[in-house]
Amino acid sequence: MADSVDLKAAGPILDDMVTAIVAHAPYLSELDGATGDGDHGVNMSKGFRMTGQKLAASPQSLGDGFATLAETLLDEIGGSMGPLYGSFFLDMSTFLKGKTSLDRDDFGRMLHKGIAAVTDLGEAKPGDKSLVDVLAPASAAFDAAAARGETFAACLTALETAADAGFESTRDMVAKIGRASRLGERSRGFHDAGAASCRLLLRALAEGLKQRL
Repeated sequence: MADSVDLKAAGPILDDMVTAIVAHAPYLSELDGATGDGDHGVNMSKGFRMTGQKLAASPQSLGDGFATLAETLLDEIGGSMGPLYGSFFLDMSTFLKGKTSLDRDDFGRMLHKGIAAVTDLGEAKPGDKSLVDVLAPASAAFDAAAARGETFAACLTALETAADAGFESTRDMVAKIGRASRLGERSRGFHDAGAASCRLLLRALAEGLKQRL
């Protein structure tokens, strides 16, 4: 098994991410409807579907695909999630600029760049009931596995496991940010929609990279 992925060959992973969001759009909106305005799935599906159309017309490497996704989300998706996810993918694409392959250590650094963009913009912290409750533990688990000397693939598996646990943890949290925060204690007992979409995206990315190692 290789220890790095060719970024050009990894371009189709964006199609997997598009598929994951579009297929789960009703589920994401259902989650969002419990504590928010119920449009998370609709908005995300719109942005990812548009990105898929652009990539079908002009296939791109993983880094360039991230840039196309970021531009689409920033330009076309309103609310908080467009800017948050747009910034996430934009800063990861910037990290990949000029690179032809992606290895374990660079993936960890790339993910840190994306997470920093999200936290700088949204100011969410772990425990606030947001996509950061998936991103932070997923990144920490990846880093911990890498520090133990595990393979790129094993680190990605650790990331997926932690992303799942992070998503589940949002059910018992009280929302501190966003529209759901106005519900206070009544936001407890529901999963966060942003955490759900984040888990889907990280899983599609991790599985796509593992298939190409």
